[in-house]
Amino acid sequence: MRTFSSKLFLLLAAATFALTACGGDDTPADGGQPTVVVTTNILGDVVRQVAGDQVTVETIMPAGADPHVFQASAKQVDLMMKADLLVSNGEDFEERLIDVLVSAEEDGVPVFEAMTHVRTLEFDEDSHAGHDDHAGHGDHDDHDDHAGHDDHDDHAGHDDHDDHDDHAGHDDHDDHAGHDDHDDHDDHAGHDDHAGHDHSGVDPHFFTDPLQMVAVVEALVDSMVANLSGIDADQLRASGDSYVQQLQDLHSEVQEMFEAVPASKRVLVTNHEVFNYFAKQYDFKVVGTVIPSLSTTDSASAKQLTELMEVIETNNVPAIFADVASSDKLAAMIAEELGDISVVNLYSESLGEAGSGASTYLDMLRTNYEQIATALASDGHDDDHDHDH
Repeated sequence: MRTFSSKLFLLLAAATFALTACGGDDTPADGGQPTVVVTTNILGDVVRQVAGDQVTVETIMPAGADPHVFQASAKQVDLMMKADLLVSNGEDFEERLIDVLVSAEEDGVPVFEAMTHVRTLEFDEDSHAGHDDHAGHGDHDDHDDHAGHDDHDDHAGHDDHDDHDDHAGHDDHDDHAGHDDHDDHDDHAGHDDHAGHDHSGVDPHFFTDPLQMVAVVEALVDSMVANLSGIDADQLRASGDSYVQQLQDLHSEVQEMFEAVPASKRVLVTNHEVFNYFAKQYDFKVVGTVIPSLSTTDSASAKQLTELMEVIETNNVPAIFADVASSDKLAAMIAEELGDISVVNLYSESLGEAGSGASTYLDMLRTNYEQIATALASDGHDDDHDHDH
């Protein structure tokens, strides 16, 4: 009888253990790794570098995609709605994914929005013409040592997304169905009056400054620890610290790289408003853009293009920095009209394919910065830069 009771006890104990192991609430629904779904390939790479093999990372936008016009497939939307954590850039950067992001959050999907952890810059489309005053460029004093990151210790408050309850800035996007018909924006034709397209506001292109990404990584690690089960928090934090160090090392490398560019040549003309965070961090000035907007879905009028050519000539600008993810036709037209000027294509909003030199976020930044330094540090305008028209 004693032997039988012992066996019965062991069987009951084993059965209880098995039920507990199989029915735990903290394990992913499929029994595997937690899934982090990321909208942009830039943030997708950052998540992958930080999380390593602890999570499954699904990136919605492929290499070379323009985030302003990319539209997700039904399968990708389903992935976003079922994510254990959904990571986005925010501030309307993913213009055609806004509805999905709002719906996912309303359905209880934890959403990490990078822009809520950034020291933001404002852009006013109406008053920013010509960029001569480029408001905010004079207060660099607190950027060199990434001042302000000391106050990121309180990021724990972001883990539960308390500040996302009202999806700040997205309240008016409930009727965003109009974004589905952006197909006619690719060539920027017919939008001279920018009707209905006010892209003034917070600049979402924080990732052009590696020190801005530091704050995002720190908060992202906190969010993954808070929302993902079955991960090694200590390992994740150590990996995050390592990646932050790589960002800071790149910043130091870039500072040294740009020592070869004199202050008088630190002027940029870009395809749209994409390099303002970069310019603020490294003491450059954006004197003009081909598309005077935060979005590639807008266009420029003939008057604006004429004014831009005058700005280029006045400032003796040697290059227009376009983006491989969007058309450089207008930039090429301006270069052809002016003559002695190059069009340099950068990976400014999207990673490149393997072998491009920009297949990771760190490589993308380094490649872009090297291209900028080379184009601006040269004595003449006849450098061997790509005119990929």
